[in-house]
Amino acid sequence: MSKVDSGFTIDESKRQSWLSIAAVWAGGMICVPCLLVGGVLVQSGLSLAEISLSILIGYGFICLYMIFIGMQACDTGLPVAVLASASLGKKGARYIISFLLAFACIGWFGIQSATCGAAFANMIAALIGFEATPQIIAGCSIFWGIVMLLTACVGFKGLKWLNYLAVPLLVVVCLWGLYAGFSTYNGAAILADYAPQASAGLVFGISMVVASFALGGVISADYCRFAKSRADVVKSSLVGVLPAGFLMLLVGSSMSIVTGEYDISIILTSLGVPLAGLLVLILATWTTNVTNAYSGGLALSNFLGFDESKFKITTGVAGALGTLLAALGLLSAFTGFLSLMSALIPPLAGVLIASYWVIGKGRVDNYSFREGFSIVGVFSYLFGAFIACVTGGTFANFPTLIELMPFLNTPFFVGPINGIVVSFAVYAIFRNALPERKAKKVNVEA
Repeated sequence: MSKVDSGFTIDESKRQSWLSIAAVWAGGMICVPCLLVGGVLVQSGLSLAEISLSILIGYGFICLYMIFIGMQACDTGLPVAVLASASLGKKGARYIISFLLAFACIGWFGIQSATCGAAFANMIAALIGFEATPQIIAGCSIFWGIVMLLTACVGFKGLKWLNYLAVPLLVVVCLWGLYAGFSTYNGAAILADYAPQASAGLVFGISMVVASFALGGVISADYCRFAKSRADVVKSSLVGVLPAGFLMLLVGSSMSIVTGEYDISIILTSLGVPLAGLLVLILATWTTNVTNAYSGGLALSNFLGFDESKFKITTGVAGALGTLLAALGLLSAFTGFLSLMSALIPPLAGVLIASYWVIGKGRVDNYSFREGFSIVGVFSYLFGAFIACVTGGTFANFPTLIELMPFLNTPFFVGPINGIVVSFAVYAIFRNALPERKAKKVNVEA
């Protein structure tokens, strides 16, 4: 296998089995947000058939673009923040994409830490009988943020072994909670009678599923670069994402139908198993959040002009910022943050895929860094992100702006998917029609 010579390129000895990478993806899917999204789909009136179809289409689309990005990362050995240098230029990747990825990962780290801290404080309070004040919740968020951050600083090996331990246990606990819910509430009969009167529709369901893992699909390069072959990228992505994602969203949906609740920790507590609820919450958040800190650290390294030798420092900074945001109450801004990130991040995939697979013919020896800012690349990405915001309802979070320019809120299909398709098409068309100055070739080793 050939590889690009770069300060971020991994050594061949660090390549991992596809099962190791699949375990990281499965750990990322088995998380509290997936359970919450399952509950949201139910509360939005989707039938079980619509929910199942939304999951398959949404995650299927994400797997498609993460496989293409993952294969080029496997070829080059580069993380996504550096990989984008070919399509956006070095400065475009460094100052635009690295900042966005760092911001997104830090924000997700803060939200997950806040979720874990709040639930931990509330559940311990229920066990020993005290009030979970905002100060106690903030303290718990800081504590768990630090614990998760220390794991992320260990690097890929820390993620791999954490997921080997956590993923099977989380599956068992979630299924146990589902069984307990069915036994207590006669869940089988409730599910059989479930027939919502009004549905938000399949497009809404697909949008929610895509938004829940849009960032994960783009940062797949950070982990798939450890794969030994393109075939391993395909296997790890499909096996790691689809089964775990389908299971968790259906578990979340089923529990919401049976109990009327969203949060699995609340559900398990109501069933008399608070310790199990605490365990599943901590481990689910932990396995997901270490990937946020790790990828945030890589993006921050590139933004600051460091190579990967400084990743522990930048990962520490990313995690510390996320932990601080958690303590300051970032969780209250969850909906707006999710909407913004699901619009701004996915269109990057369209530009990356068009650059490597259309312009570069999918060959690593055609891969090259572009100096400065690539006008075509930056424009294609920004235009795709704009379309994603307009068609995905992102601007609806700013009522004053919509009053002045109503056209900025024009819902159509799935915003993140629209953004990827548009950025892909614009880049492919304009790079062929308006070739830029010759890119600087990157050293390639056999």
